Amino acid sequence: MTPKELLYVKDALDHEQHMQQKCQETASQLTDKSLQNYVKKLENRFCEHFEVFYDTVDKG
Repeated sequence: MTPKELLYVKDALDHEQHMQQKCQETASQLTDKSLQNYVKKLENRFCEHFEVFYDTVDKG
């Protein structure tokens, strides 16, 4: 990969981590259980995205 492509990958990984953290923070502040569960599912999805991005780069 070129240095520029690696920067794009780093940005994508950083974005997924940031969104995961924001979901975690938001879920801890919610009182509505159904909404809290929904945000936790989003958090898990961002975590999965991060793992897929990371594994793809790690194998390549």
